[in-house]
Amino acid sequence: MSDLDLRLVRCFTVVAEELHFGRAAAALHLAQPSLSRHVRRLEGELGVRLFDRTTQGTRLTEAGEAFLPRAEALLRSAEEATALVRAVAEPSRVVIGFMTGLIVTPAVIALRGHRPDAEVHSRFLGWGELPSALLEHRVDVVVGRLPFPTEGLSVTVLYEEPRVLMMPVTHRLAGKEYVTLDDIADEPVPRFPDEEFSAFWRVDPRPDGRPAPDGPLVKELEDKLELIAAGEAVALAPAGAVAKGLRPDLTTAPIEGVPPIPVIVATRAGEENRPLLAAFHACAKAHLS
Repeated sequence: MSDLDLRLVRCFTVVAEELHFGRAAAALHLAQPSLSRHVRRLEGELGVRLFDRTTQGTRLTEAGEAFLPRAEALLRSAEEATALVRAVAEPSRVVIGFMTGLIVTPAVIALRGHRPDAEVHSRFLGWGELPSALLEHRVDVVVGRLPFPTEGLSVTVLYEEPRVLMMPVTHRLAGKEYVTLDDIADEPVPRFPDEEFSAFWRVDPRPDGRPAPDGPLVKELEDKLELIAAGEAVALAPAGAVAKGLRPDLTTAPIEGVPPIPVIVATRAGEENRPLLAAFHACAKAHLS
């Protein structure tokens, strides 16, 4: 039987996601020739070709398509096994995940003061990393924003955060004291890969039943900001995420008639009563609400 190198398997999954060796190499912080060698080595170990590279681009072969879900499951299993062993060996270690604009520092400091014996770490999570970061044991608890899939998780709402409209500084609504959905009834709004996430942030459909006008599909925050600054779309955003550090060519205005965002603490279901996680819950409620 072949002993698969998980580093090579990880390289394969990133190339399969990007379908572009250059982008995959950048994501993995590797030189492109090194990544190509890693993939060829994995193909050699498996005895199959995983990718077809043509002038039209990179695509998975039939064997690659079959291997991809098993490769992803293999990496998840390895992550979970590592996290489980560490949890048993390090009962006083916790990794706290957080999202853009959500400051967890007061709760982290309080937890360290309450549990000086504990090893407390924090880790930033980008778009789309919830709930996988929890379920794959990369973090133990998360301070984040709904919506995201909550199956297999225990979720507690800390508070609700208002949403604002983000637009270029040259927009006709810039400088308004507040805006409404009627003000942007015909303005394109970016779309996102996850349907529930997209519907929530686009307010789609609108309260009157009309669909939200389609804007470009985006996967990264910086792409969204660039589209808005270029005048191709407007977007709703969490007030806390844009309170500081907004690009100088963008501005915001409060938007009325739009429900706020639940800011939550989440753990894996069944683990919320672990002493260190329960202590963080208490610190989060006391210092982040």
